[in-house]
Amino acid sequence: MIRFSNGHAFEYMTASGALSFDGKGWRRWVGLLDSTLFTSVTKTLTLRPTEGNLRWYNPFRCIRFVRGGVINAVGLSNPGIGWWCKRIGPSVDSTKIPLVASIFGEPEELAEMARILNGFDLVGLEINASCPNTETCILQDTARVIASCKAVKSNSSLPIILKVSVTHDVSQIVTEAGNFVEAFSINSVPWSTAFPNRRSSLENLGGGGVSGKVAQQFTWGLVKQFTELTTIPVIGPSVWDFDDLKKVRSLGAKAISFGSVLMRHPWRPTLYVRKELKQMRV
Repeated sequence: MIRFSNGHAFEYMTASGALSFDGKGWRRWVGLLDSTLFTSVTKTLTLRPTEGNLRWYNPFRCIRFVRGGVINAVGLSNPGIGWWCKRIGPSVDSTKIPLVASIFGEPEELAEMARILNGFDLVGLEINASCPNTETCILQDTARVIASCKAVKSNSSLPIILKVSVTHDVSQIVTEAGNFVEAFSINSVPWSTAFPNRRSSLENLGGGGVSGKVAQQFTWGLVKQFTELTTIPVIGPSVWDFDDLKKVRSLGAKAISFGSVLMRHPWRPTLYVRKELKQMRV
């Protein structure tokens, strides 16, 4: 379990965007999951609207299902933080569905968004420093990541989760950003990292990010690396099967994040959590 400085504690989380911008889930998932079981992370917001690759009339142009996982090149498609503050923020009630807002941008943009989000009933902020559908130079810019953490911490009263990539120098991030964040999460794996000698079916959209079981060899290795470097808790990603919960915890994860499995098998996270909670009571 992870306990933030503001008292919020959680053991299960839904990854950024898995349950839309409000933590309640996309319309097609109604009845398939119990969103109250999870602390949810919003789809990533930017200061201004960002088109990205997602199109409401053809969402699967940027998503491919593969055995044991998902490839997505959704990008940072979102209507901007102003829209969220007007349409979603006023109805957020973290006593019912604890919500973390995910944000992306340059440090000065993150600082502005952090100030704005102080006015809403959130349990934390996630700095998305690792979208696989942005330029590779951003994914590898450790100095920018650290500057982002400082900017948000200086302008927010909320606990911070830093979402990193397997392409980051996490040893430097832990050393220099550890004073600003309360947990680490891990993003999907850039296609070029997971399959350097294979062409992606989403090549026309930049290749995309790989998540799910097919990403475990990369993301779980990073979980282990974090636990060897720091006592700051890490949220275990890439869960696909029920046994994965125990496996990723054995590597040091203090909480579990459900991401692409919600896209392919939206009923599984609720089923897994209820099953595990039942086993704990026995």
